[in-house]
Parts: sequence; C-alpha cells; structure tokens
Amino acid sequence: MEKDDEIEAARAELETIRRELGEVGLLSHGYVQDRGPGAGGPCYQWTRKVKAKTVSVALSKEQFMAMREAIANWKALKAKLGRMEELSRVIIFGTMPDTRRSKRPSKATLGLGKRPKSP
Repeated sequence: MEKDDEIEAARAELETIRRELGEVGLLSHGYVQDRGPGAGGPCYQWTRKVKAKTVSVALSKEQFMAMREAIANWKALKAKLGRMEELSRVIIFGTMPDTRRSKRPSKATLGLGKRPKSP
C-alpha cells in the first residue's frame, strides 16, 4: 500500500506543478547586477553566455527590475521541471510493467536523490 500512496502523491504533486507552469511570467537566463553609480548615473548590467562567450548588455533601471524577475522565474522553472522529471520516473517505474531483475533499481539509479521540492 505504501507504493500506491507514493505514486498517488507523485501524481498529485505533478498536477500541482502543471497548474503552476501556466502562471509563469517572463523568462530569461543570465545574471543581472547593479554596478552602482557610474559615469552619469547608475549602471545596470545583464550578462549571459552565448556560444561559450560572455555577452553583457547595459540596462535601464526598469529593464534591470524586469530582467531580475525574469531570471528568478527561469530558475524556479528549471527547478520545477527537474522535480517533474523525478515525479515522472516515480510514476513510470511504479506503475508500468518492468523487466525481470534480481532487485529494483535504487533511488540513486533512478535519479530520485535528495533534490529539494520545487518552490
């Protein structure tokens, strides 16, 4: 019965994450920073990698604020996708016919380590 409870809990959490994905706002990868006052005023910067090269773009304060939120959204989305992947494996290996083997694959083998739950 414990296995059934684990699978139902995985399905419920997966459904919750699916609903949350519909609420994701703007997305971007990279890093933003407030470099403090520069020549002529504050200096905001967005940095990211493009083809193994670092690319930086100067930003207005409004762009900086929006990019900061978009990057936070991207990080949260990546965490949610990782959690969805784990939950999918719990469901697949817990509900579908398996090959004959002497023992079940470990949680580490299935990639079900100690990852924190999505925010």
